[in-house]
Amino acid sequence: MLTLDNQQLTSQAKASREASRLLATISRETKDRVLTDLAREIDGSHAAILEANQADMTAAAGLEPAKLRRLELTSQSLARLSAGLLQVAKLPDPIGTVTVARRMPNGLNVTKVRSPLGVVAMIYEARPAVTLDAFSLCLKSGNACILKGGKESIRSSSLLAQLAHRVLHRNGLPLSILTSLCGLPREGLEHLLTLDTYIDLVIPRGGTPLIEFVCGHTRIPVVKHYHGICHIYIDQRADITQAIAICLDSKTTAPAACNAAECILIHEGAAAAVVPALVAALVERGVEVRGCKQTLTLARQQSAGAAGLVAASPEDFGREFLDLTVAMRVVKDLDEAIAHIGEFGSDHTDVILTRDEASSAAFVARVASSCTLVNASTRFNDGFELGLGAEIGISTSRVHAYGPMGLEELTTQRYVVRGEGQVRN
Repeated sequence: MLTLDNQQLTSQAKASREASRLLATISRETKDRVLTDLAREIDGSHAAILEANQADMTAAAGLEPAKLRRLELTSQSLARLSAGLLQVAKLPDPIGTVTVARRMPNGLNVTKVRSPLGVVAMIYEARPAVTLDAFSLCLKSGNACILKGGKESIRSSSLLAQLAHRVLHRNGLPLSILTSLCGLPREGLEHLLTLDTYIDLVIPRGGTPLIEFVCGHTRIPVVKHYHGICHIYIDQRADITQAIAICLDSKTTAPAACNAAECILIHEGAAAAVVPALVAALVERGVEVRGCKQTLTLARQQSAGAAGLVAASPEDFGREFLDLTVAMRVVKDLDEAIAHIGEFGSDHTDVILTRDEASSAAFVARVASSCTLVNASTRFNDGFELGLGAEIGISTSRVHAYGPMGLEELTTQRYVVRGEGQVRN
């Protein structure tokens, strides 16, 4: 457990503010060199990182399976982590980008430019890889970061932060660009959340209790990364083979991820052909299907997935299972599917599977989730997959940032105006 008194925490936050002022001025070349060096550090440290992570996994053995899956690191996830660092390094530097330029009748040249936010505090559970995802995006966007991982990932997250510090030192940059507070107790977090003089944005990433705690204890602006109650709607004109493959990918590849499908809606005109085959395929992959009455009838008529098919309760719709469980409902049409998503969804990720352009256009226009997809897996709502290199999280807040938060979402825009002696009469 990390023990810092309030004065020490305030000093660290103040150092982060000072580092952010320096970071806002350093070159893209320097930032990209740090990220490239860090990717090499990760590649050369797999054994040490996996050993630390295994110690975390052993100590956290009593946690629920979903959190354990988010805590675990593998050689594959570390390779993806270093690839993400290199991808961020290759992305254009957003700082200084001019988004608006106009010359006023009085001769003033008005520009609007991207600038860093300043200091970003990230509070997260498990997910040790977030330590470097957040650092890489904050560094490239010119922000200092304060990273407070949970005690369950203290060894993994601390080691990853140490690797980042090693690279910062090697490149002559202050270590306070990244402040690691992994394992900070609740009382320390409460004090950190009062430091609005030094911290510009707080991003909690975890369960509902964590997000509600942060929002209830701070005056600092908060971007929420709430539940992923992700829906797939299979339209009457969907390609059935493709639909089954997409549903399997969305549900089974990472069931504890926030972009995993939690509910599948099926047009009644396609249900007789889709439901038995889809239920059987899901159950074969170890998924428990909680179906509506019509789903149960159609599946049982063909003895599809009997062992893994149960009747859905009202509470199963609008629920984030974070496991190999999915709700399934037959709906009358597109309108009923959209109404269901509007009632039970969380504005995270929603998908329509159809070959009908009018249906897909209506779905995209009316389902305003942070990522709306047509004929693709929910799992693509991810910073790496969408070309952001990494993500600091997937925002379900519609103000400032919505969806995966990459470089641009970690900037603000301000006006720079150049004149030649103009005065306003």
